[in-house]
Amino acid sequence: MKFLTEDLEAMKRDGLYGTIRTIESPQGAWVRIAGKDYINLCSNNYLGLCNDPRLVKKVKDYVDKYGVGPGAVRTIAGTMTPHIELERRLAEFKGAEAAIVLQSGYCANLAVIPTLVPSADDTIYSDSLNHASIIDACRLSKAKVVRYEHSNLDDLISKLEEHKGNPGKHLLVTDGVFSMDGDIAKLPEIVEICEKYGAVS
Repeated sequence: MKFLTEDLEAMKRDGLYGTIRTIESPQGAWVRIAGKDYINLCSNNYLGLCNDPRLVKKVKDYVDKYGVGPGAVRTIAGTMTPHIELERRLAEFKGAEAAIVLQSGYCANLAVIPTLVPSADDTIYSDSLNHASIIDACRLSKAKVVRYEHSNLDDLISKLEEHKGNPGKHLLVTDGVFSMDGDIAKLPEIVEICEKYGAVS
C-alpha cells in the first residue's frame, strides 16, 4: 500500500489533492464554512428549493408517513407510493406517457444516454466542455463518440457531415448551461442542425 501514500503525496505536491469543505449552515445563497460566511456560487440549488418552507413541510410529512428511505433499490422493493405519484404528475405536466425520477442528474445521464445509443454502430456528438456525467455516460455507451469544439456550430456541422454515413443512430448531447463557464448552449440552432442531419437532439 506504499504506492497509495506515494500517489497521495504526489497529488499534494502537484496541487491536485482536494479537500472537502463542510457546510455548517443550511444550503442557500450564503453558507457558513469554518465559522465564516461565504457567497455560494457552486451548488445545484439553482431555484433555492432546498429550504423552501413548502417543500420542507412536505418532506417532514412524508418522513412521518413513510420513514427516511425506501430501504431498497427501486427494482427490488424500493418503489413507494410517493415515487409513483411524483412520476405520474411529472408525466402529466410534460404531456408524456410516463416519467421516471432518478436521484441525480449524473445518474439520469448514465441511465439515459447508453439506453438511447447502445450499439457500436451508433454515433454520439458531444460538446467538448460537456459535464463529466455526460462524458462518463458517453463512455459507458458502446457508441462512437465524436467531440466538437465548444459551442462551435461550424465544427458541429463539419463533424455531422464527416460521420453522416455511420450506420446506427446519431445522438447529440450538450449541456444547456455549461456549469464551469456559465455560458448557454445555442439550443434552437443545434436542434435545427440536428434535424437537417437526422440526428436526435
